[in-house]
Amino acid sequence: MVKSVSIGSGGDVTVEVYLTVKGCPMRETITQRVDSAVSEVEGVSSVRVELDVMSDEQRSELRKKLRGNSEEPRIPFAEPGSMTRVYCVASGKGGVGKSSVTVNLAASMARRGLSVGVVDADIYGHSVPRMLGASGKPTQVDKMIMPPQAHGVKVISIGMFTPGNTPVVWRGPMLHRALQQFLSDVFWGDLDVLLLDLPPGTGDVALSTAQLIPNAEILVVTTPQQAAAEVAERAGAIAMQTRQRLAGVVENMSWMEMPDGSRMEVFGSGGGQIVADSLTRSVGSEVPLLGQVPLDPRLREAGDGGTPLVLEAPESPAAVVLDGIAKRLSTRARGLAGQLLSVSPA
Repeated sequence: MVKSVSIGSGGDVTVEVYLTVKGCPMRETITQRVDSAVSEVEGVSSVRVELDVMSDEQRSELRKKLRGNSEEPRIPFAEPGSMTRVYCVASGKGGVGKSSVTVNLAASMARRGLSVGVVDADIYGHSVPRMLGASGKPTQVDKMIMPPQAHGVKVISIGMFTPGNTPVVWRGPMLHRALQQFLSDVFWGDLDVLLLDLPPGTGDVALSTAQLIPNAEILVVTTPQQAAAEVAERAGAIAMQTRQRLAGVVENMSWMEMPDGSRMEVFGSGGGQIVADSLTRSVGSEVPLLGQVPLDPRLREAGDGGTPLVLEAPESPAAVVLDGIAKRLSTRARGLAGQLLSVSPA
């Protein structure tokens, strides 16, 4: 995107930058960042940033440089050589904190130096942009969408394409198409981890995800309540029909720490372990309880403010548990099944 750089005799620098589109929402940010970066170079006395706009041919070349010559959209995470770990954060019912868990895991992984992306697949109830503080808009380059970033996490949501708080009223095929475009048309780059915040239940989006990314793993979120646990089991049991792996269970709102050090179990206890044990018996392999996240008003406040708790208050009990879950999911060893190895038989 750098058109030219010219340096005057007195240290006056002019940088010309191509914007991908005329109404690029990042124009002010790009100008400020270029000015800041060049100003730090020794010997520079002044900086002038001039903006131009790419032609159709230049945008096409940029897309080809980033994604190759293929005109057909493809989902890179579904290809045999993909090393991206894909986690579908699912729940049996709404209101269990699935989105809060998603954004905090993403922020924690990004803080560890991983390249992380989040797809807000809850088309009807999208909330990830606000909770992650992603106020930017996607930029279209030819037939490719460049996602905005927040706290080092790339994120895409239907909420970025709708004006205000307009509801999305779509039937199943439209949901499938939206998810397909999020996965294929968005340029994610080389991600280490992709998190999908699924809508509650076992409906169209859950089935579309299994079809589009069959190697994705399911992360079940529940609360300690027995009734919620029974519903969460159904969300996890879908893996038996779609042949997906269950990454584990996260119990949210486990208890509230009282001033005297005791715990108030507002929603009961044991639901997370019940779900993990039941799914373990069903699939025939261990489905671990990855962590129990305590109730903390700061978790809600951080979500409303757009800075995940793991960044806002990393020493808080809830943040410590979420950070531990992120560590387990991001350091789990990956197998080599289906991978092409650069070796030749003797």
